[in-house]
Formats: sequence, C-alpha cells, structure tokens
Amino acid sequence: MPPSRRAATVPDEANAEQNAARNAILAAARTEFSAKGLAGARVNEIAARAGVNKQLIYYYFGSKEDLYRTALEVVYTEIRSLERSLHLGDMAPAEAMQALIGFSFDYLERHPDFIGMLNHENAQGASHVRASGAIRDTNSPLIELIAKTLKRGIAQKLFRRGIDPVELYVSIAGMSYFFFSNRLTLSSIFSRDLGDAQAVAAYREHVVSFAMAGLRP
Repeated sequence: MPPSRRAATVPDEANAEQNAARNAILAAARTEFSAKGLAGARVNEIAARAGVNKQLIYYYFGSKEDLYRTALEVVYTEIRSLERSLHLGDMAPAEAMQALIGFSFDYLERHPDFIGMLNHENAQGASHVRASGAIRDTNSPLIELIAKTLKRGIAQKLFRRGIDPVELYVSIAGMSYFFFSNRLTLSSIFSRDLGDAQAVAAYREHVVSFAMAGLRP
C-alpha cells in the first residue's frame, strides 16, 4: 500500500473506532438513564454495558450530567430525523397526517427507553430539556410542517379550521405516550393484556382513526 493511502487509512480506522465507542456509550446510557434517571444511573454500569473503560466516558462526554444531556439530545434528533425521512410534505394532507400519527405510535412502541427517560426528566422539572437549545431547535421544523399540512388540508376542505399545530402534536403524542407509559397499570385495572400484539395493533388503529376524525370539518 502506498504511504499516502496507508496514512489516510489509519485516521479513518481511528475515527470509526471512536464513533463506534461513542455510539455504544450513548446506547448504554439511554438504557441506564431510562431505568434509573440521572441521579440513580451509574457510570460504571454504563461503561460495563458499552464494553468500554469508564475513563473513556469522561473523555468523550465530560461528566455523567453531560452524557445525560447528550443522550436526550441524540434521542430528539433521531426522532426528528426519522420524521423528516417520511417526506410528509410530498404526501397528500390526509396521508401525511396518518403517517405522522402512525410514526409517533410506532416509535414509542420500539423505544421504551425514550419513555423512561422522559418520565425521569419530567420528574426532575425538565431542566435539561428546557436548557437545551438543540432540542428546541429540532422541534420547530416539525411544527412548521404540521402547520403547512393543516393549511393544505383546509384548502382542500379535508381539515377544519382553528387547529393549533402544537396542540395537535401534543394530542397525537399524548395518546400514544400514555398507552405505553401506563400499559401495565391499565392492563391490571381493566383485566386486559395491553401488551398483546393484537391489542397494540388495535389501539394503534384507534389512535389514527380518532385523531383523523378530530381533523375533519
């Protein structure tokens, strides 16, 4: 291998290893913070889950609190990135809304760690989310997209007027979030296994139908 190519390969390999280590730490952190919150989480446990030396966590992230904030920001960035990949602006208004509602439900079903992290963050006053400009910045484009989709739907007489995009998003997210965050207690209260695949699919259909019915004139 020529020296120039060999020199280029070494940094590339080093970067790949560093990215892999950071991603492993963040994945382990999400699991640990979801289960125990910032106060209860242990850096030793995160390092063990990630298969790295504890000092590497401090090297990359500075402190446990910085790691927690970064993990939150990564989760929100991930959600917004996946929402963008739906290309809602290219869909008809009703189709776009159905896709967004379904996505919100499916993401929470597949990522219970996000629910746990939100529960703990709310319990401590949402101080880290409130202080993060990165998280706030990720939400603005989504609200703008919802507003544009509502406007297109109103023009086509598919949606009613007077729907606030933020309130709509809170309603969509809330129906799914409450189901997954309280599924165990709800199953016990109503003597119905809401963890069953058929029950989850039925509730998903209900959420989409219910939300879409609220949009109609």
